[in-house]
Amino acid sequence: MRHLHVIAICLMLALVAVLPARAFEVISVPEDVNAVNLSEVIEVVPGQSGRIQLSTAPDADGIIRRIEVLANDPGTNPFFALIALRNDSDQQIERLLVAPFYRLPGSGVFQPDLGSSRINAVTPSAGIRPVRLVDPEADVFEVTLDPGATMTVIAELSSSRLPELYLWEPSAYRDYVNAFTLFRGVVLGVASLAAVFLTIMFVVKGRGVFPATAAFAWAVLAYLLIDFGLMGRLLGLSASGMQPLRAAAEAGIATTLAGFLFIYLNLHRWHLRFIHLALGLAALFLALFGFAFFQPDIASTISRLVLALLGLSGFFLILLLALRGYDRAVLLVPTWIIFIAWLFYAWMVVSGRVSNDVAQPAVAGGLVLIVMLLGFTAVQHAFSEGQVSVGTLSEVERRALALTGSGDFVFDWNIERDRVTVSDEMATRLGEKRGALRGAIKRWLDRVHPDDRDRFRTAFDTLVELRRGKVSADMRVAGHDGNYRTFRMRVKPVLGGDGQVNRIVGTLQDVTEDRAARERLLHDAVHDSLTGLPNRQLLLDRLERALVRARTPGGTKPAVFLIDIDRFMELEERIGHSAADSVLLAISRRIARIMRPLDTVARITGDQFAVILASEQAASKIAETAEQIRKALKSPFNFGDRDLVLTASIGVTIYDSNPSTAGDVLRDAELAMYYAKRLGGDRIEAYRASARSIASYNRASEEDLERGMKQGELHVQFQPIVDTQSGQIAGAEALMRWNHPTRGPVVPDEFVPLAERSGQIEKLGRLAFEQSAAQAKDWLATIGLPEGFFISVNLSPTQLATETLLNDMRNLVAQDRDLAAHLKLEITESQVMTNPEHSAYMLEALRNMGLGLALDDFGTGHSSLSYLHRFPFDTIKIAAPFVRMGADSGIAHTQAPIIRAIVALAGDLDLMVIAEGVESPDEIERLRQLNCRYAQGFAFGAAMTGSELGKKLAAQMGK
Repeated sequence: MRHLHVIAICLMLALVAVLPARAFEVISVPEDVNAVNLSEVIEVVPGQSGRIQLSTAPDADGIIRRIEVLANDPGTNPFFALIALRNDSDQQIERLLVAPFYRLPGSGVFQPDLGSSRINAVTPSAGIRPVRLVDPEADVFEVTLDPGATMTVIAELSSSRLPELYLWEPSAYRDYVNAFTLFRGVVLGVASLAAVFLTIMFVVKGRGVFPATAAFAWAVLAYLLIDFGLMGRLLGLSASGMQPLRAAAEAGIATTLAGFLFIYLNLHRWHLRFIHLALGLAALFLALFGFAFFQPDIASTISRLVLALLGLSGFFLILLLALRGYDRAVLLVPTWIIFIAWLFYAWMVVSGRVSNDVAQPAVAGGLVLIVMLLGFTAVQHAFSEGQVSVGTLSEVERRALALTGSGDFVFDWNIERDRVTVSDEMATRLGEKRGALRGAIKRWLDRVHPDDRDRFRTAFDTLVELRRGKVSADMRVAGHDGNYRTFRMRVKPVLGGDGQVNRIVGTLQDVTEDRAARERLLHDAVHDSLTGLPNRQLLLDRLERALVRARTPGGTKPAVFLIDIDRFMELEERIGHSAADSVLLAISRRIARIMRPLDTVARITGDQFAVILASEQAASKIAETAEQIRKALKSPFNFGDRDLVLTASIGVTIYDSNPSTAGDVLRDAELAMYYAKRLGGDRIEAYRASARSIASYNRASEEDLERGMKQGELHVQFQPIVDTQSGQIAGAEALMRWNHPTRGPVVPDEFVPLAERSGQIEKLGRLAFEQSAAQAKDWLATIGLPEGFFISVNLSPTQLATETLLNDMRNLVAQDRDLAAHLKLEITESQVMTNPEHSAYMLEALRNMGLGLALDDFGTGHSSLSYLHRFPFDTIKIAAPFVRMGADSGIAHTQAPIIRAIVALAGDLDLMVIAEGVESPDEIERLRQLNCRYAQGFAFGAAMTGSELGKKLAAQMGK
């Protein structure tokens, strides 16, 4: 046994040796440079089962070593950052490897990086192991480089990203930290004084603007305490624990600034609805503040977007009020311009366009400057003399503000002067210069889409003639780039003193996105989401219209193809859902390339496509087109490093002017397709009356299967699983058999696919498990079963995908607790990978009930060893191709090593190994020599009834 382990280890080392080595960019560490930014040269790679194997950078002698680094915490699979450092000097160099917890530059606007621990551990390829130094704002490791040495550094990461990494000279790093400590102290002092001063002013003056300003100042102060790391030290929080506080602080800044703007501009006095709006926004902001403690990255994204939106919308609102002479707005203009500049600079910082050392402190200092300016503005207004209180706005002002707030554009056509005036914002929306849309109505109409001009002209003429009414219609207007945008025009006439219409005024609303969204919804309702082809509903609609045209004299008679991919479900189980979707997409493209503009290609079900052929009338041409489709689908599909060869069964029907519906014609093509499939597939069959009997036969078969399950025609038989060392029966696999009253025995290859097609596979699987459990219970009561004896039952993909399986198993196990220890469920690799997360949940729940779990056909599916770690299997079954070691298989020289490796691996993982498909005494002997203890197959006997196997067990146990 020891020799076998040595051979296996040697084989693994040999395989590792031929893996490609990683190429590192070796960084020479300069003696006279204080800091080196390593962010661009680090290589972040995922771990492999909690470890990483790599080749080091060549040392001074050009030697490359192969090393393996394990995760710091067993059971985890972290990412690793790799970098190579070289000391070209003749003296030992000490440097600090610094990975900041949080950096505002480059953190991003959408789901920003709010900081976390970056590095768990650092492992060098040679030399002294780096020492972690205590630092409140970064992961810091002291690295020592020997003279002339090259060191490959492997850093185990706390997450999949390492935004920044620096190599500092120790004393320079201390000076760097101390320099910013002084700056932070000054900024915090100013912010604290401003917050306290504004709070005192509120107490003294009692004006509402001061608490709003003070709240903003306190929010900025809280943000600075968090950003400078003081709050984390006071509360004893880790870098990850600061994320909710950081997001909450940003939400607090956005909330208090919005409140300041609302209160300072007296927006609540304009209309009662503004108070309701303010209350609604306040509730949303408070919800955002609370949301920051559950989803900090999303809350921070919303806060940053709100700040940007607040800056822009506030600027236009302040500018509008300032132009109308509102004193408060006039005083706020300079401060808000500085705030806009700060927003722009902050955006450049968080987006990574500005990323120097002073970027983050500059943003913090800018915040304090804005606090001071807002405070001075509030104080100046409070103590200024002759201040004007606007009070309630006039109706004209209110409507102007409402129009501005709605985002609609003004349209005004002065009929007497024949001059159209449109908001400059609309010109900007269309990519034109300001004023480009002004001028005569004819010039403006030239921009309207040709299909909309007559309707537009008629509507305006009607308004002028009737001198009343209004128009609400959509029209398309050309932009500078020639593309059209859709606007909803709402206009009405204005009468002059003489009772005639002298102008038409109204609004234009950009509804381009809304219209596009509606069109997308309409498209998705009648098109397949995967391929973009028409779905069954649209196909039937087009076919119905084609039939109507065919009934007219000289009308074109359409031909209909129904294309079904042969054995596609087996392919899907083998390669998985995602890959199968890619194959379906390729199939749809191949069919579409053959069609002409008059034809229609549709996807009507999972692996079925339909064609309405209207471009050809001759029967020979129709048959030729069908043959082109068949050959196109039979050409290999390149899938990764292998080719997939598919075949299709094609049913063809040609409309013969009989009174038929689209559904009838499609059903005729479907019957022809089933006839082609029954003849072996990969063929084309035209519709004939006899095909209807096939459909009747299929329905009869489904009904027979359902009747057979109800009347007990289906029952399980048991194939023994034998201990090759002792020759004793150790277990059995339950295999479903169907004894039809008229047809006799029906093979599983016929009725299992039938159950899958008809949706009865879940019921069939439940029946197999119930019968197996009942037989095990009977054996327990009559002869008693050995402790390790088990009955394995196969699960179908449908059963594993449904939650009802757990309820069925739970009810069955609850009746007899001892029964679960003798039952084992078999699942194939492809079943597990259909939905790995759901499979892991289901298998863990089944395992917790005490049921055994076997991985069936091991080595023939995705063949990932991670399954044995990820899923709670206790048994693996080696597929028959690896067991039948005949020379005609062509891989006999590899089968023995593979089985030996699987057995050794299973032994280390404490898993049972069962070899399937054993058919001869020679194969039994080979398995015995390879230490494969359990096997099943015809060499030990075919499947037998429960009573027959019970007699063998009784004789084996001496009863």
